[in-house]
Amino acid sequence: MVLKIVRYPEPVLRAKCREVTEVTPEIRQFAADMIDTMRAANGVGLAAPQVARDIQLAVIDVSHNPQCISYLRINGEEVDMVKHMPVIFLNPVLELGKNKESDEEGCLSFPRLRGDIRRSIDAKVTFKTLDGETQVWETDGLLARAFQHEIDHLNGVLFIDRMSATAKVTLKRRLARLMEEWSEDDIGED
Repeated sequence: MVLKIVRYPEPVLRAKCREVTEVTPEIRQFAADMIDTMRAANGVGLAAPQVARDIQLAVIDVSHNPQCISYLRINGEEVDMVKHMPVIFLNPVLELGKNKESDEEGCLSFPRLRGDIRRSIDAKVTFKTLDGETQVWETDGLLARAFQHEIDHLNGVLFIDRMSATAKVTLKRRLARLMEEWSEDDIGED
Protein backbone atom coordinates (compact mmCIF):
# COMPACT_ATOMS: atom_id res chain seq x y z
CA MET A 1 0.00 0.00 0.00
CA VAL A 2 1.29 3.47 -0.86
CA LEU A 3 1.40 5.73 2.19
CA LYS A 4 1.10 9.52 2.30
CA ILE A 5 4.49 11.23 2.45
CA VAL A 6 4.46 14.13 4.89
CA ARG A 7 5.99 17.41 3.83
CA TYR A 8 8.05 19.97 5.63
CA PRO A 9 7.33 21.54 8.18
CA GLU A 10 5.40 18.58 9.69
CA PRO A 11 6.69 18.20 13.30
CA VAL A 12 7.31 14.44 12.91
CA LEU A 13 10.14 15.28 10.50
CA ARG A 14 12.01 16.84 13.44
CA ALA A 15 11.39 13.90 15.79
CA LYS A 16 14.23 11.90 17.31
CA CYS A 17 12.82 8.48 16.42
CA ARG A 18 12.27 5.65 18.88
CA GLU A 19 14.11 2.34 18.55
CA VAL A 20 12.21 -0.59 17.13
CA THR A 21 12.31 -3.12 19.98
CA GLU A 22 10.11 -5.81 18.44
CA VAL A 23 9.45 -6.73 14.83
CA THR A 24 5.74 -7.42 14.67
CA PRO A 25 3.64 -8.36 11.63
CA GLU A 26 2.51 -4.71 11.60
CA ILE A 27 6.15 -3.52 11.38
CA ARG A 28 6.82 -5.97 8.53
CA GLN A 29 3.76 -4.67 6.64
CA PHE A 30 4.80 -1.10 7.35
CA ALA A 31 8.27 -1.78 5.87
CA ALA A 32 6.68 -3.32 2.75
CA ASP A 33 4.38 -0.29 2.45
CA MET A 34 7.39 2.00 2.77
CA ILE A 35 9.09 0.25 -0.16
CA ASP A 36 5.90 0.61 -2.24
CA THR A 37 5.72 4.29 -1.27
CA MET A 38 9.39 4.97 -2.07
CA ARG A 39 9.05 3.32 -5.48
CA ALA A 40 5.76 5.08 -6.29
CA ALA A 41 7.48 8.41 -5.55
CA ASN A 42 10.58 7.46 -7.59
CA GLY A 43 12.79 7.85 -4.54
CA VAL A 44 15.98 6.04 -3.57
CA GLY A 45 15.19 6.09 0.16
CA LEU A 46 12.44 6.70 2.67
CA ALA A 47 12.50 6.99 6.45
CA ALA A 48 9.59 6.27 8.79
CA PRO A 49 9.09 9.91 9.89
CA GLN A 50 8.46 10.80 6.24
CA VAL A 51 5.28 8.72 6.47
CA ALA A 52 4.38 10.05 9.94
CA ARG A 53 5.93 7.32 12.14
CA ASP A 54 8.60 8.24 14.68
CA ILE A 55 10.42 4.90 14.67
CA GLN A 56 13.94 4.00 13.57
CA LEU A 57 13.08 2.22 10.34
CA ALA A 58 14.12 3.21 6.82
CA VAL A 59 14.40 1.69 3.35
CA ILE A 60 16.80 2.28 0.47
CA ASP A 61 16.94 0.98 -3.09
CA VAL A 62 19.67 2.19 -5.45
CA SER A 63 19.59 -0.92 -7.66
CA HIS A 64 18.46 1.18 -10.65
CA ASN A 65 22.06 2.42 -10.86
CA PRO A 66 24.52 -0.43 -10.14
CA GLN A 67 27.48 1.84 -10.97
CA CYS A 68 26.56 4.30 -8.19
CA ILE A 69 29.00 2.62 -5.77
CA SER A 70 32.48 1.15 -6.10
CA TYR A 71 32.10 -1.38 -3.28
CA LEU A 72 29.70 -2.94 -0.82
CA ARG A 73 30.80 -5.17 2.04
CA ILE A 74 28.22 -6.82 4.25
CA ASN A 75 29.72 -8.23 7.46
CA GLY A 76 33.16 -7.90 5.84
CA GLU A 77 32.33 -9.80 2.64
CA GLU A 78 32.28 -8.16 -0.82
CA VAL A 79 28.79 -8.56 -2.30
CA ASP A 80 26.77 -7.58 -5.35
CA MET A 81 24.74 -4.54 -4.30
CA VAL A 82 21.82 -5.24 -6.65
CA LYS A 83 21.16 -8.60 -4.96
CA HIS A 84 20.74 -6.85 -1.59
CA MET A 85 18.26 -4.17 -2.65
CA PRO A 86 15.98 -2.94 -1.34
CA VAL A 87 17.49 -2.77 2.12
CA ILE A 88 15.23 -2.36 5.16
CA PHE A 89 17.13 -1.25 8.25
CA LEU A 90 16.24 -0.74 11.89
CA ASN A 91 18.04 1.15 14.66
CA PRO A 92 21.09 2.10 12.57
CA VAL A 93 24.44 3.27 13.93
CA LEU A 94 26.47 5.27 11.42
CA GLU A 95 30.25 5.67 11.17
CA LEU A 96 31.54 8.12 8.57
CA GLY A 97 34.70 8.15 6.52
CA LYS A 98 36.96 11.22 6.69
CA ASN A 99 36.82 12.26 3.03
CA LYS A 100 33.84 14.34 1.98
CA GLU A 101 32.30 15.58 -1.23
CA SER A 102 29.36 17.72 -2.27
CA ASP A 103 26.60 16.41 -4.48
CA GLU A 104 23.04 17.36 -5.28
CA GLU A 105 20.31 15.86 -3.12
CA GLY A 106 16.57 16.01 -2.99
CA CYS A 107 14.04 14.72 -0.49
CA LEU A 108 10.56 13.27 -0.89
CA SER A 109 9.36 15.52 1.95
CA PHE A 110 10.55 18.59 -0.01
CA PRO A 111 9.07 18.13 -3.51
CA ARG A 112 10.83 20.13 -6.24
CA LEU A 113 13.64 21.25 -3.93
CA ARG A 114 17.24 20.19 -4.50
CA GLY A 115 20.55 21.37 -3.12
CA ASP A 116 24.25 20.57 -2.86
CA ILE A 117 25.01 18.72 0.36
CA ARG A 118 28.48 17.87 1.66
CA ARG A 119 28.67 14.33 3.03
CA SER A 120 31.23 11.63 3.73
CA ILE A 121 32.15 9.56 0.68
CA ASP A 122 32.28 6.32 2.71
CA ALA A 123 29.94 5.04 5.38
CA LYS A 124 29.75 2.06 7.71
CA VAL A 125 26.26 1.28 9.00
CA THR A 126 25.42 -1.28 11.67
CA PHE A 127 21.72 -2.12 11.89
CA LYS A 128 19.11 -4.79 12.63
CA THR A 129 17.16 -6.51 9.87
CA LEU A 130 13.49 -7.47 10.12
CA ASP A 131 14.72 -10.98 11.02
CA GLY A 132 16.67 -9.67 14.02
CA GLU A 133 20.08 -10.17 12.39
CA THR A 134 22.74 -7.53 12.98
CA GLN A 135 24.42 -6.50 9.74
CA VAL A 136 27.34 -4.18 9.06
CA TRP A 137 27.34 -2.51 5.63
CA GLU A 138 30.37 -0.62 4.36
CA THR A 139 29.95 1.31 1.12
CA ASP A 140 30.50 4.52 -0.80
CA GLY A 141 28.83 6.60 -3.49
CA LEU A 142 25.07 7.02 -3.72
CA LEU A 143 24.38 4.20 -1.25
CA ALA A 144 26.59 5.83 1.43
CA ARG A 145 24.89 9.17 0.74
CA ALA A 146 21.42 7.59 0.94
CA PHE A 147 22.26 5.93 4.28
CA GLN A 148 23.43 9.29 5.67
CA HIS A 149 20.31 11.09 4.40
CA GLU A 150 17.85 8.51 5.79
CA ILE A 151 19.65 8.16 9.13
CA ASP A 152 19.55 11.96 9.44
CA HIS A 153 15.76 11.68 9.10
CA LEU A 154 15.67 9.19 11.99
CA ASN A 155 17.47 11.79 14.11
CA GLY A 156 15.23 14.71 13.12
CA VAL A 157 17.86 16.23 10.83
CA LEU A 158 16.77 17.40 7.37
CA PHE A 159 18.90 17.86 4.27
CA ILE A 160 18.21 21.61 4.34
CA ASP A 161 20.02 21.69 7.71
CA ARG A 162 23.18 20.52 5.93
CA MET A 163 23.13 23.18 3.22
CA SER A 164 25.78 25.89 3.21
CA ALA A 165 24.97 29.21 4.89
CA THR A 166 24.79 30.89 1.47
CA ALA A 167 22.39 28.24 0.15
CA LYS A 168 20.18 28.63 3.25
CA VAL A 169 19.77 32.37 2.58
CA THR A 170 18.63 31.65 -0.98
CA LEU A 171 16.53 28.75 0.23
CA LYS A 172 14.35 30.78 2.64
CA ARG A 173 12.33 32.58 -0.03
CA ARG A 174 12.11 29.53 -2.32
CA LEU A 175 11.03 27.29 0.56
CA ALA A 176 8.27 29.72 1.55
CA ARG A 177 6.94 29.68 -2.04
CA LEU A 178 7.13 25.89 -2.23
CA MET A 179 5.35 25.46 1.12
CA GLU A 180 2.53 27.64 -0.21
CA GLU A 181 2.31 25.42 -3.34
CA TRP A 182 2.38 22.25 -1.21
CA SER A 183 -0.52 23.45 0.93
CA GLU A 184 -2.47 24.21 -2.25
CA ASP A 185 -1.64 20.68 -3.50
CA ASP A 186 -3.05 19.24 -0.25
CA ILE A 187 -6.42 20.94 -0.66
CA GLY A 188 -8.92 18.28 -1.60
CA GLU A 189 -6.72 15.31 -0.55
CA ASP A 190 -8.03 12.60 1.80
